[in-house]
Amino acid sequence: MPIRSLDALLDAEELDGARVFVRADLNVPLTPSGAIADTSRIEASLPTLRRLLGAGARIILASHLGRPKGQRNPALSLAIVAETLATRLDGPVHFSEQCVGEEVEAAVARLDKGEVLLLENLRFHAAETENEPHFARALANLADIYVNDAFGTAHRAHASTAGMVQYVPRMAAGALLQSELDALRSALEPERPFVCFLGGAKVSDKLGVLEALIERAETIGVGGAMAYTFLAARGDNVGASLVELDRFDDARRMMRRAEKCGCELLLPSDHVVSDRVEEGAPASIVETIPDASIGVDIGPQTTARYAEAAAHARTILWNGPMGVFEIDAFAVGTEGLARAVARSPARSIVGGGDSLAAVHKVGVGNHIDHLSTGGGASLEFVQGLRLPGVAALDRPA
Repeated sequence: MPIRSLDALLDAEELDGARVFVRADLNVPLTPSGAIADTSRIEASLPTLRRLLGAGARIILASHLGRPKGQRNPALSLAIVAETLATRLDGPVHFSEQCVGEEVEAAVARLDKGEVLLLENLRFHAAETENEPHFARALANLADIYVNDAFGTAHRAHASTAGMVQYVPRMAAGALLQSELDALRSALEPERPFVCFLGGAKVSDKLGVLEALIERAETIGVGGAMAYTFLAARGDNVGASLVELDRFDDARRMMRRAEKCGCELLLPSDHVVSDRVEEGAPASIVETIPDASIGVDIGPQTTARYAEAAAHARTILWNGPMGVFEIDAFAVGTEGLARAVARSPARSIVGGGDSLAAVHKVGVGNHIDHLSTGGGASLEFVQGLRLPGVAALDRPA
């Protein structure tokens, strides 16, 4: 059964004065001084919030921030997000230092129509990530209606994403969650040629999605440190590059499977290398990596090959950087791929923090069809896995 959309909720429900619990993804990046470094996730939550506020709802807003591991950490408080939200919504955003309990219940009771109460970081409670039933019930007791708009955590079976939903009588997907699902379905049934680019540090992190995409894609371009595990597994010299020695068998199996399925698995043919991974380190371009050198980016030859694949695609999925993107000298390949994906006539889907950062850094975000807010969730979705946060909404309202 299709999950209920925000449009259907607004059409069917009288929301004037209703208590609506919105699980958003306000996990914003912070600067070393504790300021918000990028407001993109806040901005992405606004369409759902504005529509609910316009209908007269009283919103209980919840999210996590960082990885406090069940401990209260003032450096990861959502109080700073409440301030930014208030300016974006041009209205009051109250803040509770708690998530559950009498203090929160009293704050909800004081909410007027068209107001927001932001709860403190859910992950200050170990019960959140453990999906503890009493915690889930306590969250559910705050609301008449549940709306999940946090695609970035939809692959987690946590109290606020899955556990509480069974205790709330009515629920729906928010505008952001719905748009993510609609966009990513095009990767499950892509217009061909379907071309994928996968980067990042570890083959183990992307093994499942590689297995799934090899069955569907015409071409997969591999970059980042995970490429060196593939190259080393086939016998290439990778110098001192990061490799997963225990994944050589998996890498060889993936290469054999790609050949059998007719999927072209592209690996770097030239490299940017350095003697150390740090700002200011010298960089050079090589075809064969010297023994003492570390591969830190794909080279210009490889970037051109990947760009050519993008140019002939009809659907593109990209997740993960092609190199050590945090350092400008090692980011050229990732930035070049961002420009190539933007130029392509294909329907393009980009996810993962560094991939999105590259797209924004080179100013081509407006030329990408879908910028996914959930790297891990998007990878699980395109594998065909059922996301707990989505499955929880898949029941009669």
